[in-house]
Formats: sequence, C-alpha cells, structure tokens
Amino acid sequence: MAVPISQMWTVASYVVKQKLRGKKRYPLVLMLEPLFRCNLACAGCGKIQYPAHILKQQLTPEQCFKAVDECGTPMVSIPGGEPLMHPQIDEIVRGLVERRKYIYLCTNALLLKDKLDLFTPSKYLTFSVHMDGTKEHHDFAVCREGTYDVAAEAISEAVKRGFRVTTNMTLFDGGNPAAARQYFDDMTDLGVEGMMVSPGYSYEKAPDQEHFLRRQQTHELFETILSNRKKRWNFNQSPLFLEFLMGKRDYECTPWGNPTYNMFGWQKPCYLLQDGYVDTFQELLDDTDWNSYGRASGNPKCQDCMVHCGYEPTAVDHTFASFGGLWGTLKAMVFSTYANPAAAAKLEEKQHEQKKNGKDHPLPVLSGSAA
Repeated sequence: MAVPISQMWTVASYVVKQKLRGKKRYPLVLMLEPLFRCNLACAGCGKIQYPAHILKQQLTPEQCFKAVDECGTPMVSIPGGEPLMHPQIDEIVRGLVERRKYIYLCTNALLLKDKLDLFTPSKYLTFSVHMDGTKEHHDFAVCREGTYDVAAEAISEAVKRGFRVTTNMTLFDGGNPAAARQYFDDMTDLGVEGMMVSPGYSYEKAPDQEHFLRRQQTHELFETILSNRKKRWNFNQSPLFLEFLMGKRDYECTPWGNPTYNMFGWQKPCYLLQDGYVDTFQELLDDTDWNSYGRASGNPKCQDCMVHCGYEPTAVDHTFASFGGLWGTLKAMVFSTYANPAAAAKLEEKQHEQKKNGKDHPLPVLSGSAA
C-alpha cells in the first residue's frame, strides 16, 4: 500500500470534519518553504531564480512551527530549494513530528545519505526524492551527471534504515512514455513506498521555456504512460487525480488546498504563482480573489496548468463530497490497471519511432515542484 492506513485515516477524518463544518475552502497540505537555495540549477526550475541576498535567507524553526499551527492541516510538504541545506532542518522536522504532522521532505537526495543520522524513522516523516526518470533522463534534467547514482544510493540506504521514501517526477513536452514506465519499475525495485507524477508548470523565470506541456498534450502523454499499469506500481496520489491527468475527469483548480508559506509570508494565490503575500493564513483565505484563478477564470497563467498541488486537493475533496466521488475512488483503487489497447499501441508506436530515428527524448523536470 502506497500510504499507511493511519495517514489515510487522519486525512479522511480531517476532510470529513471540514465538510461537516460547512467549510468551502480549507487546506489539505501546507507547502512550507524554509529556503530557496539549492545545490542544483535545473533548467525547468523557477524557484531558485532569486538574487543572492534572498537565497542566503531562511525561515527559523519557530517561524515554521507558527505557520503550521496557524494553517492546521494534517500534512506538510517541505520543498525548496533543497531543504537539507537548511542548518536546522532536523529541528524543524522534530518539531513537526511532535505535532503529529505527516511530513514530506522534498529533496534531490544529493545530501540525503550524509544527513540521515540527523533523523529518526517515523510514520510521520517521508523523504520525497526528485527522481526525474531513468539514469540518463534524470542527469539530463537536473543538468549534472552522476546525480542519479547518488540519489539511488541514498534511497536504498534510507529504505534500509526504515525510513519512508517516495519519489516525485515532473514530465514536460517530449517525455518518453517508455522511459517513464521503466522509471516506475526502477523506483519500485529500489523499494520506495510510492511515486508521484505531475506535468510541469511553466514558470516565467525558468531557463527552459520550450518544453512545457499544453493541456491536450498532458492528457495524451499521461494516458499513454498510466494506462495498462503494472500492479506492482504504487502511486502516492489520489486515483482521481491520476484519472484527471489521463483525461478521464475534468476538474477545476483548488488553489487554497495547498497553501504556501515562505520567508515572504503567505503566497497568493498558490505555490506556482506569486501575486503578492499576506501576513496570516486567514488573510490569504479572505483577501485573495479566488475567482481570478483557475482555468474557468480565463487567467492565461492557469489555462495549461494541471499540477498536482492545484488539482489533487480537488480530487480529494471530490472523494468525500459525494457518493459518486467515493465510489469512483474505490473503483479506481480496485481496478487500477486501466487496460487500454489503443494506449498500448501508441506506446509501441512511439518506441518504434524513437528507435527508428535514433532519438530518446529526455524527461525535463521542474526540480522543487514536489509540492
């Protein structure tokens, strides 16, 4: 099972309570960014393009705890930048574990093996490693050779020591479906608990602007990749969100579902867009013009976005909003292979085409988008 029953129960109970209280907008996962600096400079990343004086700054543990307590969500994702570069990351994690928050510490794993002694295995702590394809694809995506081997070794060591480990891959235009499926096999063989996949968001500051997926391209790519699944693959995501990526469901974004807090404050409206900051979480909920965001709003920045930090909260909310959503989730969990002859034929066709042309398109990544 990709997610422990205790975590599933905690999240389900939390969502049901919000529903019973009649809350229309509530957070599901807090995106807590303690710093922006990183030890990689990936071509698709828009999170590290800050001046040097900003990259030197970081949140204190006390600021992190205040944001978590204020938000009240049962889950906290710690992206960056590279969180393991924070000199007090162990103190931050301990404080969140004491609060019984389920933590996903997002990392490229270059420092993970050396930092493992700072942490204690817990059901509340998961290392979410950016593994962005098979070896060749990953190293190309993060613009540095040898990173895959370092990360794979760190994953193996963390799993050996009893830590929960998941992976996160972000796909861009030109992604190789066959390589993505091989990646699922490789990560499963490493013993990870589950995998996350998402299309990349077109950050305006990202150096590579040529490989961001459009909505129809996203549906076609993920239908090819996620149809005809192997039962051994575990995905650490809502089954309904994966169906959304495959084009089987139509959702609107829930930008308040994964609020972001960093050194500037609470980011409006979401992890991906920066339209200002406010001092408190309640201000974020009350003062943001939510009707100006999402595909239905007509906002051009939202038209092709299908990233999980915006749409997975929608899928989770749908699960508990109606019998149809709950039944759809249960059905997706039981009948999870999605047999699709047309997708299988398309996969074979792409493999043949790439072999014929001698091309194996890389899988660019948006490092730090694990949110």
